[in-house]
Amino acid sequence: MGEVEVLESGFFSTIQDEGRLGFSKFGVPRSGAMDKTSFRLANALLGNQENDACIEWVFQAPVLKFSAPTSISITGAFTECFLNGVPVKMYSRIFVKKGDVFSSNFCKNKKYGYVGIRNGFLSDVRLGSRSFFKSITSSPILSKDDEMAYQKDEKSVMSFSSISDASYFDDHDKLMVYKGAEFDQLTSVQKEVLLNSEFTISDQANRMAIQLIEKLKNTLPSMLTSPVLPGTLQLTPSGKLIVLMRDCQTTGGYPRVLQLSNKAIDIIAQKRRGEKCKFQLVEE
Repeated sequence: MGEVEVLESGFFSTIQDEGRLGFSKFGVPRSGAMDKTSFRLANALLGNQENDACIEWVFQAPVLKFSAPTSISITGAFTECFLNGVPVKMYSRIFVKKGDVFSSNFCKNKKYGYVGIRNGFLSDVRLGSRSFFKSITSSPILSKDDEMAYQKDEKSVMSFSSISDASYFDDHDKLMVYKGAEFDQLTSVQKEVLLNSEFTISDQANRMAIQLIEKLKNTLPSMLTSPVLPGTLQLTPSGKLIVLMRDCQTTGGYPRVLQLSNKAIDIIAQKRRGEKCKFQLVEE
């Protein structure tokens, strides 16, 4: 068994996997990786199981020291990465020896990045998941001097396997969405504005929700608290539009006007403050 030591914590670094499923009736959020496409690529590069835990970071990765040989991968937001000060490539399998130190610069694009490790990080499993969440796991974020176990891989060898990250930086302003439960209660004018306007990411954006700057006039009646999911677009009484994200509550009392596709959740998660998006309805 090996251990990785956190020399510097980075920004809001957490352990994430596919999330905590089956506990919504108890009010437990799903959690899990914000950008599941990048998370799954990190595991795929290493031949891992899809649900193996990775480190998720925001804007800059933590500095990590490894006590035993293994392989790692870096995906998500583009950044310059280093092993013992020597540049290494993102979206590739990187061989790590005992005592090696991984570090990175501030990311140049997007927000969320992932450090995958062969067979996953072995943090505690709580309610069927390793995903960090306040009041469920022992800590909500990684801190300096934290240590996490992993399975050392003595058979790890230098690998030149990699994938192209070019598509990751394509223009993804259009978000594919489905009608929400209260969509048909909107007027034709409201629907037209919602589906033909450009919206801007505000500074109110985190793992729980992303608030958009532009408003939509709300004429809908009040409603009872109802189930919500990551990707639900809520319309508040004041006209604010809020996209619920991975750590969102399990019920809400605002109209659910749209539901983002799984891919759209990944895309909007990676958008920074001031970036734009448009909703494109999927005809069912």
